Amino acid sequence: MLKIKRALISVSDKEGIADFAKELNALGIEILSTGGTAKILSENNISVKEVSEYTGFPEMLDGRVKTLHPKIHAGLLALRDNPQHMQTLKQHSIGLIDMVVVNLYPFEKTTQKLGVSQDEVIENIDIGGPSMLRSAAKNHRDVAVVCNPSRYRQIIQELKKNQGALSKSLLQELAIEVFVLTSHYDAAIHNYLKNSFFGRKETGFPQELNLNFEKIQDLRYGENPHQKAAFYSQANQRQGLSALKQLWGKELSFNNILDTNAAVNIVKEFQLPAVVFIKHNNPCGVAENKDLLKAYRDAWACDKLSAFGGIVSVNRKIDLSLAKLIAKSGFLECIICPGFSPEALKLLQDKKNLRLLELPALLEKTQGLDFKKVNGGLLLQDEDHVTLDEHKLQVVTKKKPTRQELASLIFAWKVAKHTKSNAIILCRGTRTVGIGAGQMSRVDSVFISTKKAATLTPGSVLSSDAFFPKEDAIQLAAKFKIKAIIQPGGSIADEQIIKMADKYKISMVFTGIRHFKH
Repeated sequence: MLKIKRALISVSDKEGIADFAKELNALGIEILSTGGTAKILSENNISVKEVSEYTGFPEMLDGRVKTLHPKIHAGLLALRDNPQHMQTLKQHSIGLIDMVVVNLYPFEKTTQKLGVSQDEVIENIDIGGPSMLRSAAKNHRDVAVVCNPSRYRQIIQELKKNQGALSKSLLQELAIEVFVLTSHYDAAIHNYLKNSFFGRKETGFPQELNLNFEKIQDLRYGENPHQKAAFYSQANQRQGLSALKQLWGKELSFNNILDTNAAVNIVKEFQLPAVVFIKHNNPCGVAENKDLLKAYRDAWACDKLSAFGGIVSVNRKIDLSLAKLIAKSGFLECIICPGFSPEALKLLQDKKNLRLLELPALLEKTQGLDFKKVNGGLLLQDEDHVTLDEHKLQVVTKKKPTRQELASLIFAWKVAKHTKSNAIILCRGTRTVGIGAGQMSRVDSVFISTKKAATLTPGSVLSSDAFFPKEDAIQLAAKFKIKAIIQPGGSIADEQIIKMADKYKISMVFTGIRHFKH
């Protein structure tokens, strides 16, 4: 057992650190700390000594140098059962440090920020943190090393149980976590710098791919009851769905998480209040409107039958008026939004089978990679973040879309981007009225979307995620009096497709961008 008498705390992610430090103080453990961490601890009336006071040397170079000092690393690396080590510490008036609590600068999160500069990324390469973690982990027999905030509660429980001491087995677990973290951290830095300094060669992806994920929770089962499953997040990155808070309802299933991810990805596309209904990873209703209640009604009305038992995402906080509307919508699996008013939360909690999910950073856009597992390997690609530049759209027909039609076409295009291929989206204004998804034939998707839209098909606009290989889909669109089409173009049949659109006086716009989604 290792008795903890002195701890050094220096964290980038400060969630939960004040409560943890209070418990350490209450156990009589002296706390050393740096900069912003020390300030937070002091503001919470926690006794703390600044590292600069302890070492007798100030922080310098804008905080780049603060813990890189013999009084820190000798206090971590000294072997307690080595008389020569202990004599050296005594000779230089260096005390022992029994615990290090450190998490690292958010390097990977910084690289994923839109428009981030190389200088900002490099400034988020942590030096002192990994050095302390590795020193402590190397000497884990004599030093407890804590790099994972989720461990705080467990550590305090064991300290209380053992009169301020930690077990050998826990010390070993904590040390292993450090080397998992630092190896992943260094790999991320290597990959970024290689691409940043030398650019992409060939595909621009690393020759060797090292992935590091940590388990958030076990799931009841996978896509089907006979499949085991678990939910993981990228190590040391609680963003996206791994950062959501479940406020109500039974635990999320594998399929819930997949569908919620699809719902969030679509609703991120819109600036005005928007609502998305998802079923089996496809949208079955999407609407955007200045009036959030109107957006909800329009999205629900698109395909009420399919929306039953689905997932709904909202890009605004849900208040009582919207909660009342949701409560009348029939059975839904999950609602995800940036937040709920207390009144809305109380009302929706009456539905015991409804999961209420809060994701404050729901609209945060990051750049990342998309992974798809195949037998014996992994496919890797950039996430599809391409957006339309309205000024680069090409009107290829004699008839031009009106300004209102163009706005509707662009809205439809955003929905098609997140719909399984072959995807056809029918819209009126900024609301979907019919969605055809995942068909082997594009003309079948057109037919399904018109069937879903029914009497709302005439006068609607159509978006296709990829080009039309034949004129049959255009003929079908004309039969149902669709007035405008947006598509990538690029088919060898483009000339015939355009002539067919001209024949039926349908305006057509080419984007030059395809959005296959498999």
